[in-house]
This record gives sequence, C-alpha cells and structure tokens, in this order.
Amino acid sequence: MNKPLMPKATAVWLVDNTKLTFDQIADFCGLHPLEVKGIADGDVAQGIKGLDPVAAGQLTREEIERAERDSSLRLHMSQAKHSAPESKSTSRRGPRYTPVSRRQDRPNAIAWLVRHHPELTDAQISKLVGTTKSTISAIRDRSHWNMANIKPADPVTLGLCSQIELDFAVQKAALRVSKSGAVLPQPEPHTLRPASETVDHGQAEREAEEAERALDRKARLDPEAFFKPRPAQEE
Repeated sequence: MNKPLMPKATAVWLVDNTKLTFDQIADFCGLHPLEVKGIADGDVAQGIKGLDPVAAGQLTREEIERAERDSSLRLHMSQAKHSAPESKSTSRRGPRYTPVSRRQDRPNAIAWLVRHHPELTDAQISKLVGTTKSTISAIRDRSHWNMANIKPADPVTLGLCSQIELDFAVQKAALRVSKSGAVLPQPEPHTLRPASETVDHGQAEREAEEAERALDRKARLDPEAFFKPRPAQEE
C-alpha cells in the first residue's frame, strides 16, 4: 500500500486536527504507534509543520470521519486523479555507466567479446561494457590507436557486466542469427601473433651491441688472437 510522501508531517496534521487513534495514524503513515504517541506528546517531530492530506489529495474528509467513528477502520490512500507519464529512463535503458577506474579495461573486454562471440552486434557490446560503436569498429578492424597493448579479457572478470547479462546477450544474438538463416560466426582461433607484433626490435639491437662489446673485450685481452687471419672457407 502506498504511504504519504512526508509521513511525519502528515502524522503531525492528523494528530492535531482529527480524533484518529495512534494505531490508525501509524498504519496510514507507515510509522510505529509509539512514534505517533511521541508526536502527540511533543517529543518527536518537533518543528515539523503539519501537512494536510486532504488538501494533498491523499485522503477525503468523509473517510476521516468514518474512521473517527470506528477505530477498527484503516485509512487508505486515495487514487490520484491524473497518472504521471512513464519516465523514459524506465521504459528504455540508456548507456551503461562505467566507473572511471574501469574504463581503461573496456578495450580489453571489447577485444574478448569480438574474438569469442562474433555473433554479438555492436549495439549489444556497447550495452554490455558501456562503450561507443566507433571504438568497437576500430577494435574489430584492428585500427585502434592502442591496439598493440590491448589484451582480450573476460568482461565478467573485469566487472564490466554480469554473467547473466552476457549469457542473455549471447542467446539473443544466436537466436537472431538462427532465425535469419545465416551461418553462426565461429570464434577467432587461437593462433600465433604476427612476427611484427612479437619481435622486439629494440632487444635485437641490444643483443648486437652486446656482441660487439664482447668482441672489443676479446681484442683487448688477446690482440694477436683476434687479428690472426682466419682460414679460408671452402666454397
């Protein structure tokens, strides 16, 4: 049952202006009978101005009079004459908010979803991890500015979405693909990364410099052995 928006202010008015019992007022306002008794004694809600529930459209004068004659009756909130329109935020879900501390993990989560669940649309991924479609497209075609440092990670493990939300999105995407008659995309296989991404060119340069320094040390220790002609190799 609905309760008054300002229960204590309503209780103050009912105590001062009606002959209702403490139990009736407490039941209507959602308070404890002892709390209503404290309002009547002046120990509770001091300084709170009473709110007229009749003027607010929460009660009718006739209902109050009937309850005053019969202490077993309970008051009920009157129905509003005009219903408030439904908020758009409740009828349509907006973009997911991602805490600042976890926003750096979103590219990793997107890469994981693209690799393991290619059937998900950009809109579904955007709702799961709270990102933009342009970022998803950049990671799909590997044109993201930080692609070399992106490491795919489960968004559930990262705390960007729940397992239930992920399973629901995957099932919905699989149902859409099956209804359209298209072939369900297969997850990206785990293959070796290209040499351009794995080879550390800086390390190769450091190894070459270390070999050159080793030759210099050998020349200083035994110059004759170092400059000794090498035997010709047979062709």
